[in-house]
Amino acid sequence: MSELEARRGPLTASAAVHPALQPWEAAGGELRIGGQPVSALARRAGRTPFYAYDRAKIAQRVAHLRNALPPSVHLHYAIKANPMPAVIAELARLVDGVDVASGLELQAALDAGVNPAHVGFAGPGKTDAELTQAIAAGIVIELESVGEMRRAAAIARAQGVRPSVAVRVNPDFRLKGAGMHMAGGPSAFGVDAEAVPDLLAELAGLSLTFVGFHIFAGSQNLNAESLVQAEAAIVDLAIRLAEHAPAPVRHLNIGGGFGVPYFPKDVSLDLAAVGQALHPLAERVAHALPEARLVIELGRYLVAEAGVYLTRVIDRKVSRGQTYLVTDGGLHHHLAATGNFGQGIRRNFPVAVATRFDAPATETVSVVGCLCTPIDLLADKVTLPYAEPGDLIAIFQSGAYGFSASPRDFLSHPQPAQLLV
Repeated sequence: MSELEARRGPLTASAAVHPALQPWEAAGGELRIGGQPVSALARRAGRTPFYAYDRAKIAQRVAHLRNALPPSVHLHYAIKANPMPAVIAELARLVDGVDVASGLELQAALDAGVNPAHVGFAGPGKTDAELTQAIAAGIVIELESVGEMRRAAAIARAQGVRPSVAVRVNPDFRLKGAGMHMAGGPSAFGVDAEAVPDLLAELAGLSLTFVGFHIFAGSQNLNAESLVQAEAAIVDLAIRLAEHAPAPVRHLNIGGGFGVPYFPKDVSLDLAAVGQALHPLAERVAHALPEARLVIELGRYLVAEAGVYLTRVIDRKVSRGQTYLVTDGGLHHHLAATGNFGQGIRRNFPVAVATRFDAPATETVSVVGCLCTPIDLLADKVTLPYAEPGDLIAIFQSGAYGFSASPRDFLSHPQPAQLLV
């Protein structure tokens, strides 16, 4: 018997196929999250469905990153991945700063005690109210356009202050292998690289303090080679643009894009290769931009694999030979798991019967939610242990873009609970 089997019992068929399930423990036949059985967590939550986030796994991921990345790299958490206040507070003590994309995220970051100087605010369409809030808070505003720059300057003059601003750049290259491209062509995000020198020339005459650049090419990338190439290109671009800057670069956010494996054929990112390549790159930044604080901004890579969505089976039915497990959850709680959050091809997230976690997989079923729409499909034709009403179904890799990115008011069902354990 392997060390893993001795610790958590025999692997289910699903766990044997999907590596995402293998780090999770079981006892008494039940999945444990944060050392607690899921049935106890359901009682603690007071209802199902619910999300459970394992704080130890979040801390382990941050430690793993610290070990792989150069010491000079500052690690930021992108709050949009999971804005649960308890998760933000947990990460605030582990990372070096955060990045926000709305006024409410900004308030959550400040409430968690994050140093305002280490908060970056990116995103197109910042309202005047949000710019006013950001300027008053003393954070770094990452400008997305000339118009936003001018509005920020006008608000700053009215407040009698000079806020710190960075320019978000839309680079002239794309990140190969990214699950979602954020730059490289026409884009709502950032200022086209070729237009940045003119923007910087105008910025020099405004009541704004230039501190640096934010250059981000794409997200959800599992290819270390393409990430390394993109990071090198980003640093090259930042050094070129720095020649036009009205002040030394003190803030250089080169994004992140580190992906996590959701599907059986996905291979985990080779973090060691990314970290190894970053060492000489960090030295180059230190030489060319000696005042720059080099930032890697990560969201899903920090939290996705630490989260599980738990939903209870409320009915078991057979329709023309196909077995369905009908649950009290669904796409209104976990849109991504149903394949309706930007996925081109629908594929199953890793799934298990949490209350029979060490039982053998014996049947092929589809797990559906409680909504009256055929797209409410949490898992399509998966092989699982026999399950019946009362059992809990676990959807893994659910710590990012689950609760917050789902249409939770759709059809007016109850909201899911969230636990940090």
